[in-house]
Amino acid sequence: MTAAITRRSLLLSGLVFLGSGLAAGAKANALYGGEDQEYFNPDLLPPAESEIDYPIEPVNPRRIRKKFRRTVVEFNGNAQPGTIFVDPDNRYLYHVIAPGQATRYGVGVGRQGFEWSGDAIVGIKRRWPRWVPPRTMVDRDANALRWVNGQPGGPDNPLGARALYLYANGVDTLYRIHGTNDPSSIGKAMSSGCIRMLNEDVAHLFDLVEIGTPVIVLPSRGV
Repeated sequence: MTAAITRRSLLLSGLVFLGSGLAAGAKANALYGGEDQEYFNPDLLPPAESEIDYPIEPVNPRRIRKKFRRTVVEFNGNAQPGTIFVDPDNRYLYHVIAPGQATRYGVGVGRQGFEWSGDAIVGIKRRWPRWVPPRTMVDRDANALRWVNGQPGGPDNPLGARALYLYANGVDTLYRIHGTNDPSSIGKAMSSGCIRMLNEDVAHLFDLVEIGTPVIVLPSRGV
């Protein structure tokens, strides 16, 4: 795929996502997450954020492949500025900043069996968000058991510096766009469905998007 996301892919995505909102929420509630997702617990909603805004340590660019470093690219589509597109096969997130132009970020995406696609909106934004491990992880992982009531936000938290919580039809999909304390995951398929970004990149995006921002995750072709 070239630097520009194509008009054809956008038209195809429109057909795919026409009725995907409800399906996205149903699939997410069935999966109940993984190492970087929160299971649904009404007592913990809305998710808490840290009272401390920790400094974000930039990652050495040499640790990230050049094609996954943040850059401004041509964007061939009719999307309104502000819209977020995720291309999981190519490991990119696009934030449309002007007609024909977008900021492109390298991301990590869901591994096989945990892929998610659909249309949503940003329902909640959190700085240094709290992480609640899913029940299945608590049962098998001693570290997760330690945080059964939630791990406070901070540099060691798997949700990283910022999180955008994705909602469809007013329901939390349980999927997030969030930071990571594992920069080596950028450009790879290894999460449990969430979209991972470098902490400095998710902080950059976080400051530019508003509640209600449309988010479209293109379907994976299994690449």
